[in-house]
Amino acid sequence: MTSVHPITSQLRLVLYDGENPETGKAIYRNKNFNTLKTDATAEQAYAVAVALVSLQDRPLQIVERIDRAEIHEM
Repeated sequence: MTSVHPITSQLRLVLYDGENPETGKAIYRNKNFNTLKTDATAEQAYAVAVALVSLQDRPLQIVERIDRAEIHEM
């Protein structure tokens, strides 16, 4: 049997930054926030993302949560 112990959680906002004039492909910029509580729910993390986006000039494309954990054998 194994157990999982959360180490860190990160919130990443992927923001649209325009198009490449040569290729026409979209350009995205990431804003990372490394101090998200590991026990925060998805709803809480999304609420924080929405609040942070209101402070940005670029439109939001994606909200990502990146969790890191240790897996131990019991």
